[in-house]
Amino acid sequence: MKVIALIGSPNVGKSVLFSRLTGLDVVSSNYPGTTVDFLEGEMPLGSETVMVVDAPGTYSLEPTNKAEEVAVTILDNAEAVINVVDATNLERNLLLTLEVIERGKPTVVALNMWDETGHLGISVNAIQLEEMLGVPVVPTVALSGEGIKSLVERLQKTSGKPRIDASTEDQKWIQIGHIVRKVQTVAHRHHTFWNRFSDATIKPSTGLPLGLLVMTCAVSLVRLIGETIVQHVTDPLFELCRPWIMRFDATLGAGLLHDVLIGKTINGEVDFVQSMGLLTTALYVPLGMVLPYIIAFYVVLAILEDSGYLPRLATLSDTFLHKLGMHGHGILPVFLGLGCNVPGVLSARVLETRKQRFIASTLIAISVPCMAQTAMIFGVLGPHGFGYILVVFATLTAVFLTAGIVLNRFAHGDGQEIFLEIPPYRRPSVLAVSKKTWTRVRWFIAEAIPYLFLGVLLVNILHAAGLLEWAGRFCAPVLEGLFGLPKEAASALLAGFLRKDLAVGMLLPLNLTSMQLVIAVTILAVYFPCVATFAVMVKELGVIDTLKATAIMVFAALSVGGALNFLSSFL
Repeated sequence: MKVIALIGSPNVGKSVLFSRLTGLDVVSSNYPGTTVDFLEGEMPLGSETVMVVDAPGTYSLEPTNKAEEVAVTILDNAEAVINVVDATNLERNLLLTLEVIERGKPTVVALNMWDETGHLGISVNAIQLEEMLGVPVVPTVALSGEGIKSLVERLQKTSGKPRIDASTEDQKWIQIGHIVRKVQTVAHRHHTFWNRFSDATIKPSTGLPLGLLVMTCAVSLVRLIGETIVQHVTDPLFELCRPWIMRFDATLGAGLLHDVLIGKTINGEVDFVQSMGLLTTALYVPLGMVLPYIIAFYVVLAILEDSGYLPRLATLSDTFLHKLGMHGHGILPVFLGLGCNVPGVLSARVLETRKQRFIASTLIAISVPCMAQTAMIFGVLGPHGFGYILVVFATLTAVFLTAGIVLNRFAHGDGQEIFLEIPPYRRPSVLAVSKKTWTRVRWFIAEAIPYLFLGVLLVNILHAAGLLEWAGRFCAPVLEGLFGLPKEAASALLAGFLRKDLAVGMLLPLNLTSMQLVIAVTILAVYFPCVATFAVMVKELGVIDTLKATAIMVFAALSVGGALNFLSSFL
């Protein structure tokens, strides 16, 4: 199949253009031998179907990091190229354009964000630019789809091997200056409200309060959307299934099969949260309780990404995250980890050094609860009052800060500075937001539910075999003495290694006090991540670093649990 590479600098609207060309059915992969992600999707081109590869963003074909090396390799292996250029920053983008054209592959330049040029008082003569570059130049607005049809038509007809006569970088910059002077004019215009707002969101004095407001609104929106879906969609659907489950419950009768499939009945009724059966809890927790919040979180995340706000948040948090051994891009793994720890750990690849990736992955594992676990924490502690929920998240914040400072001091390796480019604010594309949300939600459905089923099955088998009772007796000195928890809580702690949200739900039948619930859910958040996250950490960090992170988790869990129990007794 013919391969077309989508090449461009970061923040030029490349991902939105990719969505327009390929639709929703795309594949995210690691480039062989690396941890760098790229996207692939198919699109019709005339009478054939071609593969479009969205290469990592790069400023030049002389790579300075692994992501840029992958972009160059993808370009070299492609039969044709779509070079995406930010029409509002022509001079900065043309170096990459000249380098791409110099490779001699059939190339079409997508002069993207064409609508923004008018807003900024910039006029670009696309016809003259095409003549000077010697390749087709098509103005596009990926957000609205303007110019996409023309882009595909020009790509279909493009052939030949264009050449640029500029053998050195100095010659290229001279040529770029000449081109820009010929094709671009800039008119004076006053700052608009959005210009002033953009400035305000990047200055620490105004940006930090606005950032806190944005994050508060984002979390509130996630909770509102999630609760709405639960109340009006998933709960009613499961209530429709209840009579069928009850009939099956009566048919099975008592026994091991009943305990595995249905679980325990509460006062003769199936309880989808506490029954702990494959057809009850194992279905309801991920689909009825967790999936609505996952959908809501990834919709909000995609909006923040595509609006251009996340780079600003990264800039604002850069100084703070440096104290924890990371830099501004570290905000992305943390924020993704709030949705699910697995993509959070995977996205730590945006950090350049091994030290930074180790710190980010460890902090996510011990102090960033996923949305599934957060939903369960709200569900379990909500009836006891919001103050107890606040204690849990205040403790996790303290762990995040303390562990980050300590790891930055003692972890081996170097940090690295970044140079962030701030894109203009843009209206998010419904298509791009839908694609990102669907891709991430599809991953959750495919990966999380099997582990949850496995967790429920193993817990039921361990319970039937009496191993949970043995584990409770073995762990009793720590659970009762250090944490102030009953030995029955061992079942939940063991299940937490498989699914944290499932483990939190298992605390409900134990009739714990409010403070015991706080201690238990905090320990579950701090100690070992779920098995899926643990497996990804081994893959990303290696066995040795994962074992080091595990030792840190155990120490943190013992320290935090003991401290909370001491404070509870003291107060």
